[in-house]
Amino acid sequence: MALDMKGKDIVSIHELSREEIDQILDTSQTLKMKDKLKEIYHPLKGKTLGMIFQKSSTRTRVSFEVGIWQLGGYALFLSANDLQLKRGETLADTARNLSRYLDGVMIRTYDHQDIVDFAEYSSKPVINGLTDLLHPCQVLSDLFTIQEKKRGLKGLKLTYIGDGNNMAHSLMFGAAKVGMDISICSPSGFEPDPEITRLARLDASKTGANIVIDDDPSQAAQSADIIYTDVWTSMGMEGEEEKRLESFSRYQVNSSLLEKANEDVLVMHCLPAHRGEEITDEVIDGPHSIVFDQAENRLHVQKAIMALIM
Repeated sequence: MALDMKGKDIVSIHELSREEIDQILDTSQTLKMKDKLKEIYHPLKGKTLGMIFQKSSTRTRVSFEVGIWQLGGYALFLSANDLQLKRGETLADTARNLSRYLDGVMIRTYDHQDIVDFAEYSSKPVINGLTDLLHPCQVLSDLFTIQEKKRGLKGLKLTYIGDGNNMAHSLMFGAAKVGMDISICSPSGFEPDPEITRLARLDASKTGANIVIDDDPSQAAQSADIIYTDVWTSMGMEGEEEKRLESFSRYQVNSSLLEKANEDVLVMHCLPAHRGEEITDEVIDGPHSIVFDQAENRLHVQKAIMALIM
């Protein structure tokens, strides 16, 4: 029986059940098929998504804006300069006001607590488009992409090489929920948040997934089905770039690292990529890369999320 997800916030994968994740993935497959067949499908006709951006964006903005248009709805882009958000008007009052105009809100911001607070006071569903702590829509798209390529998720091993950032956090939650083993490999001082790791391990204990925190890329890549990376210096951390380039110098995803993994390893990156830093041209453009497939799938998965909750 299909789950009723209408009105549900998508703030963290940790807050989703396995059944809800499966429903998002199944709906994504249906909508992707409709898209490829050029089949018109307008379940959100007359509905409007407000998109609040405090961080700049390429894939998030374009995929949500195109996605809701394809579902028959309308996207309203709201930059930080367009709103009185936390500049005289409280976050709670902004949420209450926008709830009267909109059918859903997607927020891309720095402070994760802003989305938690906004969702508390909004009477309409709120989608986390990215915070410094979590990036759930990206990882739901990643799970969909892996499932497409590997015909399943449970029992696979994903190795993440890089900063213990919002991507590492959401990948741990996602892998744990679906029973996929994950190794997070970061240099000392850049490990994932201990509380996120604790919560992910709680989820993993229910599905049999194994979560390993490592600092040796060669060891972490052993027997990997998927190798995943992200930029070493995230938006808002530009002042740390020099230090990070030095700290992450041996954490590059390159051809020699792929040799440690399984022969049919898939390579993933959430983009944008700093080519020549965390990943080489040879790898991102090579036969193991599914980077642009996963970028396309942001569209289909976010359409599924909107169709299910709005």
